[in-house]
Amino acid sequence: MSGKTPKTRVAPLPRRLAAWSFGLSLCLIAALFLPLVPAQARTSRIKDIVNIEGVRDNMMVGYGIVVGLNGTGDKLNNSPFTQQSLIAMLERLGVNVRGENLNTGNVAAVMVTATLPPFTTQGSRIDVNVSALGDAKSLQGGTLLVTPLLGADGVVYAVAQGPITISGFSVQGESATVVRNIPTAGRIANGAIVEREIDFNLASMGQVRLSLRNPDFTTARRIARAIDGFLSVETASATDPGTVLLKKPAGYKGTLVDLITDIEQLPVEPDQIAKVVIDEKSGVIVMGADVRISPVAIAQSNLTIKISESAQVSQANPFASGGQTVVVPRTDVSVNQGDDVKLGILDTGVTLEELVTGLNRMGVSPRDTITILQAIKASGALQADIQSM
Repeated sequence: MSGKTPKTRVAPLPRRLAAWSFGLSLCLIAALFLPLVPAQARTSRIKDIVNIEGVRDNMMVGYGIVVGLNGTGDKLNNSPFTQQSLIAMLERLGVNVRGENLNTGNVAAVMVTATLPPFTTQGSRIDVNVSALGDAKSLQGGTLLVTPLLGADGVVYAVAQGPITISGFSVQGESATVVRNIPTAGRIANGAIVEREIDFNLASMGQVRLSLRNPDFTTARRIARAIDGFLSVETASATDPGTVLLKKPAGYKGTLVDLITDIEQLPVEPDQIAKVVIDEKSGVIVMGADVRISPVAIAQSNLTIKISESAQVSQANPFASGGQTVVVPRTDVSVNQGDDVKLGILDTGVTLEELVTGLNRMGVSPRDTITILQAIKASGALQADIQSM
């Protein structure tokens, strides 16, 4: 008999039991983290839901001339302003052509548009869009001459010039024409030079207003509370559903630009009203997650009327002594109301998912859904606003 203590041997778990235990552990871990995912997914950064007062784009527009076209420019009879602009331009260059009959087939009058981004400095380059103003067929191969770009105040802020790049073409033969995209509109990358800056000193300001892109009372107050909680001082206040007033705290070490940089990354859960947006032309329906339906019954019938016409020929029998051939029109009308007409009942507090699932089960098309939603709204059972595009 040996004096060694016998070792206790633990039998391994069966493979099925071990796999079940591992799967149970994963389920428990997923259950712990699952409630956290929707809460994080619903939040947005402040910079994504607000605009800073004064930080905005500025629209510019100008009238110019494009030259170098291969006979696809404006016609003289249909676009007289093109000839007038060409004469005025040549006179500024010292060429007198008044009274002459000019051919404008290689010239086109265009409108030049551009957007001046905020805080753009003098000498920077921006993109411009060029669009034909007359009856030019194509701007391919054309070059825009010096064109001043004016703001809403009539002041020149940039000057554009350069070759135009278009994404379409037009090929015409004697009996057929092939057109791809829009050959009468193009773009010049970095085609304009900024000549004048818009003065706006954000760093020296003591307060600024945050403009909500989707005004809402609840969202505005949540933004103000998130900022105050981050700075541990009451410095933000919601003045109306679309504006939050942000003041620089007295003890804050930094400019207003630093303050905006610190608070724009804060997460906020935006709120919105229940709304249904419909477009009857295309049959598009967009419904918010907060749309609710009161108890209501819905029945939808597919009524189809089919009319078919055919010609029946009646003629005399063979070897008949007389007779003539007569074409008799035949019209058949059939009405199909659908055999699977169902009455659907929606309970109180039906969510968006349940509403869509119920309508799909009833076989309702998007266009019929628009009519049903309007009817539910008229009955007072739809707790949401309907906006038609």
